[in-house]
Amino acid sequence: MYSRLRPFLFRGDPERAHAATLRLLQLVGTFPALGFIVRKLYAVPDQEPVDLFGLRFPNRLGLAAGYDKDGLAWRGLACLGFGHIEIGSVTPKPQSGNPKPRLFRLVEDKALINRMGFPSRGAEFVARRLQGWRPKGFVIGVNLGINKQTPLELAVNDYQILMKRFNPLADYLVINVSSPNTPGLRQLQGANALDELLKGLAKFRKTPLLLKLAPDLTERELDQALTVITANHIDGIIATNTTMSRPQLRSEYAPEIGGLSGVPLGVLARKVIGYIFTHTQGKLPIVATGGIMSRQDAEAALNAGASLVQIFTGMIFRGPGFVKEILEGE
Repeated sequence: MYSRLRPFLFRGDPERAHAATLRLLQLVGTFPALGFIVRKLYAVPDQEPVDLFGLRFPNRLGLAAGYDKDGLAWRGLACLGFGHIEIGSVTPKPQSGNPKPRLFRLVEDKALINRMGFPSRGAEFVARRLQGWRPKGFVIGVNLGINKQTPLELAVNDYQILMKRFNPLADYLVINVSSPNTPGLRQLQGANALDELLKGLAKFRKTPLLLKLAPDLTERELDQALTVITANHIDGIIATNTTMSRPQLRSEYAPEIGGLSGVPLGVLARKVIGYIFTHTQGKLPIVATGGIMSRQDAEAALNAGASLVQIFTGMIFRGPGFVKEILEGE
């Protein structure tokens, strides 16, 4: 059914279409009868759980940060069969993000380019959205970002504020130092800056803490980052964020500035996953995201060394049935 609806959805502005989708999913999560119907249609029962970071995930598939930034629709999304959902990125104070247009569909390339710039309703709004009822056994992560106006040298303060606010509400937290759309943020992946940041967050850790890395790091930069991550006992890596690189693309939107996701990111993301797995001898858990557009892509990421996978762009191109396709192979 989604394949028939998609041409109509893709005619309009991508951000408006996504907001409309979230509103529908919010209704699904609000009314139990709708949730029951959606679970019957899409959720795959009796999945093998995965134990990671001291948590039990109902299955290996999650929804990546960026899809439900403000925690509006996570209960409805959970009805689709995800084992976990990552909310965010959340910033301490509300901010509007970058000017529109800032999200582009590259249909010919099965890709997206975004330069959203952490639009967020702020920590207090998202915290309220996470309170209350949660499906039994379901895992919620929160991806943490800094406000655009925060000087890079004070970034640690933003992350500290967010960790204190979300430690009681999230099952795990993610430090996002790899978005390409916040000026200077990726500098925090450098060895000295990263070490200083993680040391500044150590006393605020109450839940598993992960770090999300960019796919554009050189092997030397990745080596240095992994050394710091291991020394600071970070619980896991999310690999990867979007890429600033531009492989051969056919879409007219290829020159747009921003992070690229979807099919063109897949090979690069899996290369990074394999490198991290080898470098750490499989001792540092990896959550794969980036370029997972089919069940085969998910399997390839797991074979490369990931323990969990997350989707984002695949949901937009494949629709809600994509969750079942990955989990069940239908």
